[in-house]
Amino acid sequence: MTNITALISDAALFVLLPWALWRLLQKTLPIAVLPILVGILLAVWHVPVQKYGVPSLYGNDIGWVAVLVLAFTAGLEMWQHPGEGDGSHALPSPSLRRLLGGAAVALGGPFLIGSILAYEFFLPLHGWRAPHATPGIAAAAIGLCIAVSALPVLIGVVRELEPAQRPLGQLALKLAVVDDAALWIGLAALQFAAKGTAALHGWTGLEFVAVGLLVGLATAGNWASRHYRNPPSWVIWATVPVYLAAGSWAGMQLGLHELIGAYFAGAIMPPSWVRRLPVEWVGTFSLFWLAPMFFGHSGLRIDGDALTWPSVIASLMLVAVSIVTKIAAVYVYPPAAGLSRRQALSIGALLQCKGLMEIVAATILHGQGMLSEFAFASLMVLAVISTTLTGPLFRLFAPGGRKVRSSDTTGGGMLAPSTQTTR
Repeated sequence: MTNITALISDAALFVLLPWALWRLLQKTLPIAVLPILVGILLAVWHVPVQKYGVPSLYGNDIGWVAVLVLAFTAGLEMWQHPGEGDGSHALPSPSLRRLLGGAAVALGGPFLIGSILAYEFFLPLHGWRAPHATPGIAAAAIGLCIAVSALPVLIGVVRELEPAQRPLGQLALKLAVVDDAALWIGLAALQFAAKGTAALHGWTGLEFVAVGLLVGLATAGNWASRHYRNPPSWVIWATVPVYLAAGSWAGMQLGLHELIGAYFAGAIMPPSWVRRLPVEWVGTFSLFWLAPMFFGHSGLRIDGDALTWPSVIASLMLVAVSIVTKIAAVYVYPPAAGLSRRQALSIGALLQCKGLMEIVAATILHGQGMLSEFAFASLMVLAVISTTLTGPLFRLFAPGGRKVRSSDTTGGGMLAPSTQTTR
């Protein structure tokens, strides 16, 4: 089978079929969930898709570039502020100290509880011990995946909120920005911790070039933010691939991951430049038509034999831990004073969404040997269920019981149900 024929089979299986199912189901499920489910089912049923060239060589490359773009746009979207609420529905303005404290509790609480539970109850299970990490590192890897929030999804949700609910979404977005940055820093820290001092041995001049390159990009972005705020459009477009390629290469060269470098490259671009880029459109196009092959291959990469009934039960337990700890953390220490119980619970419901970020994190950690096949499979199931439940949970807790519909737009990440009032 030629590479082109294999690519067509790949695209039909993981792009066209999920899109058709998404339309058939009237967009009730997030679009990026469906290719993952297709891949998981193929793995569990041991369907011999390899004889059709799936996953294809070109499909792997296209999906990988697409997810690099999504990680890059996730970094860019740190500077986006969609749908600011109007004054009639404004929430109490949180102080910086309260906001950072709320973000720390919303991230740290689920991380600590998830890590402890993973260490005490999950890692002793058959097949859960990580192949290339100590139990402590493996438990922290699971805890990090449990604690993460999906910034790109939340941006898409906030864009679709009604004015009365938009301040809640904006507050959740501020917390998610901190969560998202902490995720990528945590991924880098875990990889260094897993490698120990060996990570620094054998460094060549290229690693120092990579560090210098990242520092140079950040310095250039800071200078441009102050002295070159409105360049011609062609300058911005010419700079984007430079930042993406340089950041990805630097992340890979430092022994971390290309996606980590792509994310931070997006985050250090000048904000005034970013606001002139069609970040949402690029993210949506990549999500719908290119990245599904990455999602589908991630599902296909699961060891079908790892999804036994005990591992499915473990997955559901992880879902419960993830949802309860995130919502409880926001409820116990709201990010702003004066929030009602329902408002705090609504913000927690939004932040429990895992989306693309958890899938990418689990894929990186699994590839580095810090997650076992069983843990990886369970975390993929967690991402699917958590993202799917975001809309219903928000409907349950949101003041006024607003309805949720599906939307064609996303914030550059996994498509999540968006909110809109129905009469």
